[in-house]
Amino acid sequence: MIGKLKGTIDEIGEDHVVLDVHGVGYVAHCSARTLAKLGSAGEAAVLFIETYVREDQLKLFGFLSALEREWFRLLQSVQGVGSKVALALLSTLTPGELANAIALQDKTSVSRAPGVGPKVAVRIVTELKNKAPAFAGEMSGSIGLKQELGEGVASAPVSDAVSALTNLGYSRDQAANAVAAALKNGGEDADSAKLIRLGLKELAR
Repeated sequence: MIGKLKGTIDEIGEDHVVLDVHGVGYVAHCSARTLAKLGSAGEAAVLFIETYVREDQLKLFGFLSALEREWFRLLQSVQGVGSKVALALLSTLTPGELANAIALQDKTSVSRAPGVGPKVAVRIVTELKNKAPAFAGEMSGSIGLKQELGEGVASAPVSDAVSALTNLGYSRDQAANAVAAALKNGGEDADSAKLIRLGLKELAR
C-alpha cells in the first residue's frame, strides 16, 4: 500500500500528475486545487496517496495534506459519492470550507461542485454533520458555533448577530467566523449589539 510519494514532477495533466520517484513515474489523480498548487515540471513535490485496487485496475489519488486525503475518504462514505465526485468537491472547497458548509448545513455551497446534485448535497451535510468537526483543520475554533447555527440551537444573540452581518452582505460563513471571534473577545454573555460591533471589527481587518 502506497501512503506517500516524494519525487519530481514529470508532467501535469488535466486531472493528474506524473511524479518521478527514483526513475519510476507514478500517475496520481488529484483535485484541481492540488494540481494548481503543486508547481511545474522539474520541481520537487510530496503527495499523500490513497491507493485503490480493483480487479481490473490500480489507481492512485494524490493530496497535498493528510487532512485532504481524510476528506476524500470521508466523503465517499456518503451514498452517491465516488472518487470522481469527492475530487470535484475538493476542487471546489478546501477541507476547512467543507467542514464549515457541513456544520452550517449549507447545501448550496456543497452543490457548487460538479456532479453534486441537490439530493447528494443534502446527504453530505446530513450524514457528515457529526464528523465534520474532527476534520475542520484550521477552522476547528469556530466549527462548534457553526454547528449550533446549522441545527438552529445557537443562542439568540449569536443568531441575531450572524443574521445582521449576513444582511449586510457577508456570507453566512464569514459572519459566523466573525461572531465566533467576537464571542472570544466580548465574552459568552455579550448581547447581539456587542457581537455585531465586534464582528464588524473582525470583518474590517
